[in-house]
Amino acid sequence: MSGANFILLINLSVAGLLAASFMAVAFHDVGRAPARWLAFGYLLGMAYAAIEFSIPVFTDARLPVVAAFAVFLGATIAFNAGLARKYGVAPPWLAMLLFLLATTIAVYVVQDLPRQSLVRMMAYQLPYAVMQFVGLAIVWFSRQRLARLDRILMAVLAASGLQFASKPFIAHALGGWGANPQAYLQSSYALVSQSLGTVFALAVALLMLAILVRDVLAEVTSKSETDTLSRLLNRGGFTRHAELAVMGAVRQGVPVALVIADLDHFKNVNDSFGHASGDRVIETFAGFLREAVAGHHIAGRIGGEEFAIILPGTNLAAARLFAEGTRSAFGALPIDGLPVDNRCTASFGVAELHPSEDFADLMRRADLALYQAKNAGRDCVRVSAGPAGNWSSAGMEANGRG
Repeated sequence: MSGANFILLINLSVAGLLAASFMAVAFHDVGRAPARWLAFGYLLGMAYAAIEFSIPVFTDARLPVVAAFAVFLGATIAFNAGLARKYGVAPPWLAMLLFLLATTIAVYVVQDLPRQSLVRMMAYQLPYAVMQFVGLAIVWFSRQRLARLDRILMAVLAASGLQFASKPFIAHALGGWGANPQAYLQSSYALVSQSLGTVFALAVALLMLAILVRDVLAEVTSKSETDTLSRLLNRGGFTRHAELAVMGAVRQGVPVALVIADLDHFKNVNDSFGHASGDRVIETFAGFLREAVAGHHIAGRIGGEEFAIILPGTNLAAARLFAEGTRSAFGALPIDGLPVDNRCTASFGVAELHPSEDFADLMRRADLALYQAKNAGRDCVRVSAGPAGNWSSAGMEANGRG
């Protein structure tokens, strides 16, 4: 067995393992279309390797050569479809399929050119390069925020496209790609070409696998940190994200404030109108918070009827205004299942982080301010004095009802 045959056998095995790996990711979530498309792409990669193995047994290899080209190009199209699904971009199906048809016809036609013709070699390799750059464009134009792994994937796709474009020149430098298709696997170029293909195919596949696994883990983490009724962060999720936000604000030298809210007389709502009505009160308040907070704010349900909002980049005065606005607006909202004249209210405690504090200290002071609001008759806002009795940057405590 030649070196190229051995590499081709490795490619066949690796493609099968990768197809199985992507299918495993797809089975984790039946709605994970990107993994299914990627698995299909690597199954086509296996078919391509099998066709390449069979070429030496044909007397006239024109059809199997063209078939191998079309199958491998189809594999790159399936891969791009998986990329498009992953990155929220509409797959350019019509363009890719027309490109597949046109280039397959071109490869069939150029079989009549001399075997070592540069045009013939370019007709075979450049379409693969184009598909790699299409994949790069899909990631580039993604509507999602790109992390480091995504940017590395873009770089590897660009390098893979360049290696396909360079193969005709590599073949020329190594004395061609065999006197005929049957002799291709015995040529020096075949060994180099198959080796390069293995390296880049593995790099791209492992990156995609890592990205999909990253997304699965992020989804699992998100579900474990999300309260199902309010669809806000639960206490554990809020604490983790809030601590990170506080550390980020301290590092950037910007203020950060915490607002804690508690629904007033919530037990009476459950007792008088039933737990279903109580749930709707929670859903209504949580929905209002989701609409009111900015993208960099973090809201969570930290208890039965208790909520918290961390406000990076916000001082005590602005946080108090936020709490007052939320209190006033929520008090005017009708709640499904409650009488028209029945309005629910909430009490609020507000605190701003002091340089000597951590998140636990901030939480304690905001909770104390909430306790003061409850004792003041509810449906009001109280702001916390700073540590050791020093007033925070708002300059005063909110007195009386809002």
